[in-house]
Amino acid sequence: MSRRAQFAAALAALALPFAAHAQDFAIVHATLAIGDGGAPIPDGTVVVRGGKIVAAGPAASGPPVIDGPVVDGVVVKEPRPFVASNIVTVPVGVEVIDGTGKWVTPGLFSAVTDLGLWDVEAVSESNDTEADGSPFNAALDVTPALNPASQHIAISRAGGVTRASVAAFNGNSIFAGQGAVIDLADDAALVMKPRAFQFVELGEAGARLAGGSRVAAHVVLRNALREAKELAALPAGSARQSDAMLTRPDAMALAKVLDGSEPLYVGVERAADIRAVLALKSEFPKLNLVLVGAAEGWLVAPEIAAAHVPVITMPLRDLPAEFEMLAATQSNVGRMKKAGVKVAIGMFTGGNQPRYAAQQAGNLVALTRLPGAAGLTWGEAFAAISSVPAEISGFAGKAGVLAPGAVGDVVLWDGDPLELSSVPQDVWIDGVKQPLENHQTRLRDRYKDLDRTYLPKAYDW
Repeated sequence: MSRRAQFAAALAALALPFAAHAQDFAIVHATLAIGDGGAPIPDGTVVVRGGKIVAAGPAASGPPVIDGPVVDGVVVKEPRPFVASNIVTVPVGVEVIDGTGKWVTPGLFSAVTDLGLWDVEAVSESNDTEADGSPFNAALDVTPALNPASQHIAISRAGGVTRASVAAFNGNSIFAGQGAVIDLADDAALVMKPRAFQFVELGEAGARLAGGSRVAAHVVLRNALREAKELAALPAGSARQSDAMLTRPDAMALAKVLDGSEPLYVGVERAADIRAVLALKSEFPKLNLVLVGAAEGWLVAPEIAAAHVPVITMPLRDLPAEFEMLAATQSNVGRMKKAGVKVAIGMFTGGNQPRYAAQQAGNLVALTRLPGAAGLTWGEAFAAISSVPAEISGFAGKAGVLAPGAVGDVVLWDGDPLELSSVPQDVWIDGVKQPLENHQTRLRDRYKDLDRTYLPKAYDW
């Protein structure tokens, strides 16, 4: 290689962004929430190495065990052997962070969001949430439109959200297309799983899109699934029937729904509509159904539980905003959970931001103190915004939980994360400490201490 070529290569290397490396660290003496539905651990330790959780839990008795002296925040003595399996030790070479008086949890997992799909809602050029003029529907894939530089991602990350599922809105069809699962790290590689699920709307909105009736919506759905089944059975390149209504890409996308490899998220609220969705399993037994909404789910909770269909819902709706939500109640989640339904808090779109998840979960804990109401325990409520949505999204044991082998998503809070006054102090994603600065924090810092030295006379007061 010539000297000029070597110089050019060196310049090119310098121009590349420096890749963030996962940190090896341990947080000790913190109140620890594993995220698995259990109660918080008063004095716990979590250890992250190579971007993964390697241990989390209490010491056998007393404070967490550190194997030897700590110099400049790092354990420097070889670990000694232990017999008790519940003792969490801090290995050699791991940075130690004192969490005294603080809480440590897995990162929040927000289900069914519009993160990365829009910047300014009213500016169509920056808004990719729906494609109402497209000839395609089920084949639509949100992945190419996701913007890792979106301020909504940065703001949610500062709120403790580290993973999310993203879905588009319905355009001109009951099918909104294929959603994705993302991480919220400060880098360009945000997509964890593309084409993670298909979304179909079968409530009042689905009826409007299908021609004005739920009857029409169910005909559209069944016809689409049958066309997908017929296409999947044809030899490659074979002609389809002349009366086919779906485009080939749409039918190909729905083939994955038919065999259960791609979950079908169904937007539905009314109890009768939920029963109609559950009945689809008798005709298409491999469907991997997830109910989204289910405001009246508590009325049919035993049937949902018996069908082993999970639910993603907004927990605090208690007004009949739509006719299909006449039986809405804040006890919906608690009653479904009591009946054995797997329920996640989600549907974070528009003004219902993902960072509000902890507040909503905290309200469900407060409901347990109201006579006649049904809420969740602290552990159940936190799991509804962490491990449960991760499990529904296909990442059971891998995200939303501080368990060995899970991703190193850790949030250090200044207090109980389900209390409105608590905020994240530090956030790690895959073991990499994340910046928490965003457009909102920059505006706050700019205007919180105004220097009035150079203001015109008219502003004297």
